[in-house]
Amino acid sequence: MVRDTVPEAVPPGTPDDATATLLLRLAGPMQSWGTQSRFLVRDAGSEPSKSGVIGLVCAALGRPRTAPVDDLAGLRFGVRIDHPGTIRRDYHTAGGTAYHRSSPNRQDGLGIWHDGKVETQTVISNRYALHDASFLAGFEGPLGLLRKIDDALASPVWATYLGRKAYVPSVPIRLPGTAPHGPGLHLGRIEEALATIPWTPWGRAGIGATRPETAPAGKRRLPCVIDAPSGDADASEWRDDVPADFSARSFVARLVRTIWLEVDESGADPLAPARRRTSPSTPVSSLPGASR
Repeated sequence: MVRDTVPEAVPPGTPDDATATLLLRLAGPMQSWGTQSRFLVRDAGSEPSKSGVIGLVCAALGRPRTAPVDDLAGLRFGVRIDHPGTIRRDYHTAGGTAYHRSSPNRQDGLGIWHDGKVETQTVISNRYALHDASFLAGFEGPLGLLRKIDDALASPVWATYLGRKAYVPSVPIRLPGTAPHGPGLHLGRIEEALATIPWTPWGRAGIGATRPETAPAGKRRLPCVIDAPSGDADASEWRDDVPADFSARSFVARLVRTIWLEVDESGADPLAPARRRTSPSTPVSSLPGASR
């Protein structure tokens, strides 16, 4: 357990080289942060990968795949697991016609052509995704760079998503500027910043929300997977997800450790205002063309 210290919000005039942490909310009905996907099997990790979240940041900044990412890869990364979610498999098929290439009845556009084959074939793949999960991710590094990322998340150049383009976030990735669910930018280390934002019943209430017996009333004891400092004797797990070159799909490994943080509970659900209807529903019977 890290010390019970709350980092200060960033005051005006703080130098750009000061150590700070930027927090991001990653919550949605579906996420996928695979690090071992190969061809017909697309995996999904149990929490966001460093390469995946850096890719999200690159989209917000407008950096193309060929741009260097050394500055982002050098940031210290961590994830607080608020709702672990459930990994589920999606069975995919593509194509599926048996017409020969030479047949006049062949239907163009159906099936997948293979080199050396005279007919198309069905391609089967298994794609895994994380359902009903919510995470609080963070980057620790120089304040100047984190400010640029924070500004980009407020007005992203390209669309940001949770691992795959079809997986949109339920709430803004950038944290609000006021308590209790913000702000996202803090002075201090990532362990301290991750403890400042209260646990909230994101998404489907109750998913992964059981309070451990070791946590006192009004608290949640949550696991956090964080980049281990150099020489950390307690770290023993490697993750092969630090991008060296996105265009070449080149990655290097990092050493991580898992810590547990006790954080406050928040009874408010940030999704509640979005769920409220602004006007009553229109009865189906009153729609044009509806049967009477």
